Amino acid sequence: MSDKQNGQHQADSQTGASYQPNQSPQVNLEKRNFLIATSAVGAIGCAAVAVPFVKSMTPSERAKAAGAPIEVDISKLAPGGKLTAEWRGQPVWIIHRTEEMLAKLSAHDEQLSDPNLEVPQQPEYCKNKDRAIKAKYAVMLGTCTHLGCAPNESFVETADWDGGFVCPCHGSKFDLSGRVYKGSPAPTNLVIPPHKYLTETTLLIGEDGEVA
Repeated sequence: MSDKQNGQHQADSQTGASYQPNQSPQVNLEKRNFLIATSAVGAIGCAAVAVPFVKSMTPSERAKAAGAPIEVDISKLAPGGKLTAEWRGQPVWIIHRTEEMLAKLSAHDEQLSDPNLEVPQQPEYCKNKDRAIKAKYAVMLGTCTHLGCAPNESFVETADWDGGFVCPCHGSKFDLSGRVYKGSPAPTNLVIPPHKYLTETTLLIGEDGEVA
């Protein structure tokens, strides 16, 4: 027996304990249970913090409402008049075009940058000479495609102007279908949003469709 084992044997003899060379230290069960409980509480705490964070990334009800379709009553919109609604924080123009206004639309195609609507600035069902579901009603976003300014209406016809919109900021010009004139800073026609008619005089903006 080595000196170390002999000393341990003597100590055990004094205390009444028998020495076993391969005996493992006794596990402190109370300490182990405490550590397990602490870890569990920590995990629950992390989960509690994570839930509000994940929830904050989901769209709020207000955000959903901001993009929801809107109904517009156009029953009182007189011929030659313009009504402005708001959808997704943007102005939407509805113009009640007269027969004279519509007749002018095909008179200046050679002056336009995209008369044939090659750039997809409108739904397929509005890719026609009037850019509309119903020819007499033009529906378009009232924001210039140059820098997002608001063009002014200029419906009064002159010798070299068939009526339309002029951006006061940089001079971009658009006709009564929102088509941009050549030489304008704006690169494309005005955007036509998705829309459909719920009735003859009720317009739903923000959802695709056809004539009611």
